[in-house]
Amino acid sequence: MQYKRITLLCGHYGSGKTNIAVNMALDLKKQKDNVAIADLDIVNPYFRTKDSADELKENGIRLIVSDFANSNVDIPALPQDMYAITDDKTLNTVIDVGGDDRGVLALGRLSDKIIEENDYDMFLVVNCYRPLTRNAPETLEVLREMEMSCRIPFTGIINNSNLGAATTPQDVLDSVEYAHEVSKLTSMPIVATTVEEKVYSSLQGKVENLFPLRLQKKII
Repeated sequence: MQYKRITLLCGHYGSGKTNIAVNMALDLKKQKDNVAIADLDIVNPYFRTKDSADELKENGIRLIVSDFANSNVDIPALPQDMYAITDDKTLNTVIDVGGDDRGVLALGRLSDKIIEENDYDMFLVVNCYRPLTRNAPETLEVLREMEMSCRIPFTGIINNSNLGAATTPQDVLDSVEYAHEVSKLTSMPIVATTVEEKVYSSLQGKVENLFPLRLQKKII
């Protein structure tokens, strides 16, 4: 996959954007030297990029995350070094943005500089098996709310429709029509369809732009 300097992943709660962000950062590291992943999701603290801190460190990927992530302190705090995302033009960053319009508000602090530089992609992560995004019109409504809050236009769609560990190749195939309908309504391309590694080989040649995922382990 080809990346802009800043890649933003945004989606409804449970869309799977955090796991995609980690996988994309690892993929980006194969192409670029100076890579970071930033967690700006201050609304849903359960699945965090910090769960993959050891793996990211082993691969030389900088982690920009709140000091309170994975702690028992429930404070909606932003990372102290978040401004490096826009100020350091040598840094290639994947950003896990919050879910829904409230979650993306944190991105508003960076939006003007991101748009001014114009070297970004803002991907909408969709999952038709989750509530409130089960069809294209519902998904379009969520997109508009998020776009209005963060003030950054979306540029593409990532179809991450899945049923967790129970996902079959057919579940992914059944989501393709939904993803194309979202693409048609938004006039944005489907840049990737993400699938767990174990079903990747079964779908090669059947779905365009497949992106294999290794599932993130939750640290308790």
